[in-house]
Amino acid sequence: MLDPKFIRDNLEAVAIAAKNKRFEFDPNIFSELYEKRLKYIKETEELRSKRNEGSDAVKRAKSKEERESLVAQMRALGPKLEEAEKNLREIEKEFEKLLLTVPSIASDDTPIGASDADNVEIRKVGELPKFEFPPLDHITLGKNLGIIDFDRGAGIAGSRSYFLMGQGAELERAVHSLTLELLKKRNYKQMSVPVLVRTSAMEGTGYLPGGADQAYFVEKDDMWLVGTSEVPLASYHQNEVLDQSHLPIKMCAWSSCFRREAGAAGKDTKGLYRVHQFQKIEQVVICEPNIEKSDILHKELLQNAEDILQLLELPYRVVQVCTGDLGQGQVKKNDIETWMPSRNNYGETHSCSSFYDFQARRLKIRTRDENSKPQFCFTLNNTAAATPRLLIPLLENHQMPDGRIRIPKALRKFMDNAEYIG
Repeated sequence: MLDPKFIRDNLEAVAIAAKNKRFEFDPNIFSELYEKRLKYIKETEELRSKRNEGSDAVKRAKSKEERESLVAQMRALGPKLEEAEKNLREIEKEFEKLLLTVPSIASDDTPIGASDADNVEIRKVGELPKFEFPPLDHITLGKNLGIIDFDRGAGIAGSRSYFLMGQGAELERAVHSLTLELLKKRNYKQMSVPVLVRTSAMEGTGYLPGGADQAYFVEKDDMWLVGTSEVPLASYHQNEVLDQSHLPIKMCAWSSCFRREAGAAGKDTKGLYRVHQFQKIEQVVICEPNIEKSDILHKELLQNAEDILQLLELPYRVVQVCTGDLGQGQVKKNDIETWMPSRNNYGETHSCSSFYDFQARRLKIRTRDENSKPQFCFTLNNTAAATPRLLIPLLENHQMPDGRIRIPKALRKFMDNAEYIG
């Protein structure tokens, strides 16, 4: 969420930013509603002031006649104030609804573009594998090794479902164990978080109202299944004023995640790339409202993820995401794409995002030092490891001619020191 006054004072800039991010924003509608809201605020405050003045006058009245006259005036004022407060509540609700749809303004270093085709490659790391045999995809490898069962997954949970078994499940656990070990050494506080959350948490992090079609909603309980632990982590300090000396706050959490993948019919229907339920470790940082410090932390979050991929001995590339591929609240974003031989291409495995005060304003997370007024914090996040998608490059890049999978050295201590799967 942006500051309403900032939007009012920068209507053209916000409109251009919204267009670049492919979001709708009508400056005329916003301006009209903004002024209407101010009018109702002024009217309500004036009537409340008259009511308070009248109450004081009644207390000071020197005669019965004067008191009765003032009370009559107060009674006449009552319905007017009730009507004004009703109008204000309605306009505030409408205005809040509009504010929730306004996107943030992309950073100056974000390239202008319409889609992921316009993202800009920053660097490539690692050499692509050169196979001296016809490489298999992760679906075939998983079936041959008996570590992935798609058929029973679909039979029990429908399309885009799976079972990981034996060393397949061990490999997934090992990836997360390695990741959490690295983040602990770097002073990220580990959290165990709820995956069923209220609407306020989804709205606060920017996943509602725009992302409702991608999320699972439990209607009976008015709760949502999260698509990322970013939601509970970023919401953890909602409605709080944080001591600036305690910032930045660095957190991480492993959780199951759920996404409907609406609109993805026919895309990546086979295999582990696009599934409804997955496991992910997310990094979230809350920091003081300082762009320079936020940018440093953005690079740190990105480096954490890159270091994990290097420990997994996987080739990858980092891209700068263009405006048209940014989410509503994202100010800047880097994706990490890991090489997947079966796709003959890099596939997205990580997304590192800076939000500035967009989420904190919605969640009412503020900070102050001893000499300043409260200000809204900045928030950032990045994937640390997401499976089963990350298992695709692990299985495919490390496959051997005999069908076994070489286990990267960094994972072996979590897998009984085994060198191979199979």
